[in-house]
Amino acid sequence: MPKSKVNLYAAIRRDSRTGLSNRALMRKYGVGFLTVKKALESAWPEPRNKPAPRATRLDPFKPLIDQMLRADLDAPRKQRHTVKRIYDRLVDEHGADEVSYQMVRGYVAERRKEIRLQAGRGVVDAFVPQTHKPGAEAEVDFGDVTVRLAGELVTCYLFAFRLSYSGKAVHRIFASCGQEAFFEGHVHALNTLGGVPTGRVRYDNLRAAVARVLGFSRQRVEAERWTAFRSHYGLDVLYCPASAAPTRRAASRARSAGSAATTSSPSPTSRRWPSSTR
Repeated sequence: MPKSKVNLYAAIRRDSRTGLSNRALMRKYGVGFLTVKKALESAWPEPRNKPAPRATRLDPFKPLIDQMLRADLDAPRKQRHTVKRIYDRLVDEHGADEVSYQMVRGYVAERRKEIRLQAGRGVVDAFVPQTHKPGAEAEVDFGDVTVRLAGELVTCYLFAFRLSYSGKAVHRIFASCGQEAFFEGHVHALNTLGGVPTGRVRYDNLRAAVARVLGFSRQRVEAERWTAFRSHYGLDVLYCPASAAPTRRAASRARSAGSAATTSSPSPTSRRWPSSTR
């Protein structure tokens, strides 16, 4: 027997095309005439009707709870009702002795969000599609990775330049994280891609590019050599917030490492790793 109703409908429709009658289909699958009829009319089963919610002992007190939660919208934070306070008021002021604390807690957890949304105070779950123009935007990451080289664990540095539209990424491995390696990675990536992005290139607060971050304004002071380098190539940059740098950096490395359209070439200094690490 099929394991799901969708599979059952598919089996009935398949056997019906071979010439089996409705009565034969009913005997083979142990179903009634209506099931066979619905399966032949539609490949997708009708959704089940949701049962009406059962009445509970909390129902008479739900309007009172809603009233308390609406009053909390304009109340100071420390004067808002907790679940314990709501439960105590129901028992003391309205005689809700048969109502349990768990019933009140479950209702408040669900209803508080709904009331805030109805009042325009809550956070609405939404999705904003992220779109990029071809060749317009990219992201760069430069950080340490650990690899096994000649049987030894070696810490090296991975430069990744990834186009936002196509996901095409260019990688290069270096033995050091100096500014020269950072610049060389850009030259290799731009030569491999055949041009410079027309829009902005996103960076974390990389030491090779950012000399320091100014206080609460979060403004960046760029390294002079980096300013001259990107000016030469016409790179328009955007620095990510400092607080989001670790998470964004990890995500960038994961996307770049898993990109199918990846090209990489070793740096000439990488040939000296085995001797320099011993």
